[in-house]
Amino acid sequence: MRRISGLLKDKAISSLRRGTAAFNGVDDDGRQTTVLLHMQHAFEMLLKAALVEEKVKVFDRRRGRSIGFEKCVNLAQEHLGLDEANVGVLRAIDALRDDEQHYLADVSEDILYIHARGAVTLFDELLSNAFAERLADRLPERVLPISTSPPRDLDVLVNEQFQQVHELLKPGKRRRAEARAKLRGLLALEGHISEEALVSERDVNRVERGVRDGKDVSAVFPRLGRVGTQFSYDGPTLKVHFTHGKGAPVRFVSADDPREAAAVREVDLQRKYYISKGDLADRLELTSPKALALRRSLGIDEDEDCVHVFDFDSQKHFRYSDNALRKMQKALKTADMEAIWEEYRPRRKR
Repeated sequence: MRRISGLLKDKAISSLRRGTAAFNGVDDDGRQTTVLLHMQHAFEMLLKAALVEEKVKVFDRRRGRSIGFEKCVNLAQEHLGLDEANVGVLRAIDALRDDEQHYLADVSEDILYIHARGAVTLFDELLSNAFAERLADRLPERVLPISTSPPRDLDVLVNEQFQQVHELLKPGKRRRAEARAKLRGLLALEGHISEEALVSERDVNRVERGVRDGKDVSAVFPRLGRVGTQFSYDGPTLKVHFTHGKGAPVRFVSADDPREAAAVREVDLQRKYYISKGDLADRLELTSPKALALRRSLGIDEDEDCVHVFDFDSQKHFRYSDNALRKMQKALKTADMEAIWEEYRPRRKR
C-alpha cells in the first residue's frame, strides 16, 4: 500500500467513526450537522485513498491543491467502477451536507437513517474492494443496537416529508422557514439521480410555489420516484442499497421559469459539458480523427447526455461530459478500432 493512500484511508475511517458516533449519540444538539459533515469527509478521503492506490492523480495542477468532492466522485466512476446508484448516494450526502453546513436543511430521522446506513454499507464495500479490509475490523467490538422504528422505503419517507411541508405552508401556520428547510432536504435527495444536486433559492421558491398550488409529490419531485431502497441482513448487520428505476419522462426547465413548479432543475451546462474534442482524444490516447470515428460509431454526438453545443456569436463549440468519456473508454476495451476507422473515418469531400 502506498504511504499516502494509507494515511488518507486512516483519515476516512476516523471521520466515519466520528459520524457514526454522532448518529448514535443521544444529544440532538447539532447531531444532523455532525453526521453529514463527517460522512461526506469520510468518503472524500476514502475515494482519494483508493484513487492514489490506483495511481490516479488527486491534485489539480493549475490550482496546486487537491481536488474536491465532485471531482473525486467523477474519477471514482472512471477508475474505481462506481455505478450510478452508488454515485447517487455520494451526491445526495454531499448535497445534504452542503445545505446543512452553509444554510438550512432538514430531513426526517428516517431519511437520515437510511442514508447513514447506506453510507456505511457503501464505505465497507469500497474499503474491501480497494484495500481488502472490512470496516468491522476497524470498529470496536462492543455494540448496542437500538432502534425505535424499522427502516422504511425511501418513497414512503419522501411522501411523509412532503406532506409535512404541505401542512407547514397552510395559511395561518407561520412555519414557512421550517417548510423551506424541509424542501431543501428533499431537493438535495435529487443527487441520487442528478449530477446537479446543489440547491439554490430559486429551486426552493419554485417547488414551494408547486406545493402551494396543490401539486402532489410526483409532480413536484418527479425524479425521486425513480429512487428505491433494498434492505438485506447479514447476521445482525443491516445493509442498505439504493437502486435506480425508470421514471416518466421529465422536462428540464430554467430555475427562473415562473410557470413551472416541477423540481427538475437545469444543470450548469458548462460544468457538466467541459471536455473539448481535443481533450477527449487526449484522454482516450487517440488521434483526433480516430476519436471522431469512435464518436460516430457510438452516436456520441447525437446523445444529449454526452454532448452539448455552445453557441458563441457565430461559432459553435462542442463540449462533452464525463458520460461521453466513460462510454468511449468502455467501448475501447472491446472495440476493433481498425474496423471502426475503416467505416467511420472522416473522408475528404471531392
